[in-house]
Amino acid sequence: MAATSARTKERIEASYCWLLHSYPYKETSLIIEVFSREHGRVAMVARGARRPASALRGCLMAFQPLALSWFGTGELKTLHAAEWQGGVPQLAGLPLICGFYLNELLLKLLPREDAHARLLAAYDAAIRTLADQGRFEVEPILRKFELTLLRELGYGIVLDCDAQGMPVQQDATYRFLSGRGLLRVKDVGSDGGLVLSGRTLVAMLAEDFSETQVAQQAKQLMRMLLGELLGDMPLHTRHILRDLHKL
Repeated sequence: MAATSARTKERIEASYCWLLHSYPYKETSLIIEVFSREHGRVAMVARGARRPASALRGCLMAFQPLALSWFGTGELKTLHAAEWQGGVPQLAGLPLICGFYLNELLLKLLPREDAHARLLAAYDAAIRTLADQGRFEVEPILRKFELTLLRELGYGIVLDCDAQGMPVQQDATYRFLSGRGLLRVKDVGSDGGLVLSGRTLVAMLAEDFSETQVAQQAKQLMRMLLGELLGDMPLHTRHILRDLHKL
């Protein structure tokens, strides 16, 4: 009975997931990294998934919701079954590159097997909105996801109060200093740090990036905060996005 109970605990059935990355393993298999609602980032081997007749071959698609079943107690699990959940148009063009950017952030910053249901919900919403290519700007989608990612990892910035605990004022100017937070300032020409308007902070708290200045300053702040977490790890998709912006 004990052995049967242990095997039951090792098996996960039909977990809602998104595929983050995959690469060939041996002659016919894949190693895949997925983001699961209940189990966080999970690595597993999909045995035989590259065979033409494999039932897994047509299911393991990036930017498509999946129901995955797997088993195993080690760091590398074994995929047992996959079912495509459908309902999301394929990403293309700039939204596709943005999707790869989100995946790269998760792969580099999210610990393995650490569940973050709110973060998965944010990812789900971001991908579905990116798929609606003709209706939405991509920058607000990225900023909203980045804010949620930082909060879930425990590095979220307090946007409604400064370092002294005073409420942020829309008509004031602030500096963000790493390790200290937001400091209200009168002279924006000294003391270092990233200059942010109170209007930007209020708008970010409301997840409203419609104004040009708000969008620009929010992007600078997210780049600074994520850069501290990433350290020496480069974000390849960010370079691609920057090159596309120049074009």
